[in-house]
Amino acid sequence: MRNEDHIALFIDCDNISHRAIEGIIGELSKYGVVNIRQAYGNWTKDNLKNWESKLLEFAIKPIQQFDYSKQKNATDILMTIDAMDMLHTKKIDAFAFATSDSDFTPVVMRVQQEGIKVFGFGEKKTPKAFMAGCSQFIFTEKLMESEKESEPRVRDRRKPSSDFRNDKWLIKLLDNASEQTMDEFGWSNLADMGIYINNNSSFSPVNYGFKKLSSLIKAMGTYDIYMDEESKQMSVRAKNYTA
Repeated sequence: MRNEDHIALFIDCDNISHRAIEGIIGELSKYGVVNIRQAYGNWTKDNLKNWESKLLEFAIKPIQQFDYSKQKNATDILMTIDAMDMLHTKKIDAFAFATSDSDFTPVVMRVQQEGIKVFGFGEKKTPKAFMAGCSQFIFTEKLMESEKESEPRVRDRRKPSSDFRNDKWLIKLLDNASEQTMDEFGWSNLADMGIYINNNSSFSPVNYGFKKLSSLIKAMGTYDIYMDEESKQMSVRAKNYTA
């Protein structure tokens, strides 16, 4: 994505902590301008009071939705309607949904069908179907950890390499990316790996405590690393690679 791309952010305030919004805005700002920012909820309720100062601080438009029925979540329905309306009436380069609710999975999939990137933000309890439907999904707990450390963006918080080696999903994802992008000598350009990963999963290094894929791979310790001084591009090769 280009830095001038326009991003629309939809926030389900019933399912997202106000403490995560700074990290969400900061993460999205890497990819473009978040020029549409809308927060949904029943603002007459006390449980959303903590959001009020955040709405002003981050120029977020509050969208009021009363609870017309105890059986139906009116907020979810209104968010869906607005997202579909903007999909067809406005030029938006990427959508972002901040919610831990699986009800938005069909919306995400519909946006993706138009070839538009979708960023997802939610708690670790978020159903896998919603996470998998997003182009990239980030746990809000990671963004809030960064805020507690008084840093504006997520920093490289290293964990023991063994933690990563035991993550079977991560290992398989990186191995597949390496195999699909390697040259005849087993080396894979990290940028090409990143593209492959983005096209095939909702992975984000932020969920592992890192800002960049390169930092995560270095911490794993399972790849040899080569940096081309002229192009400044990094290549990696599995330590156990055999021709």
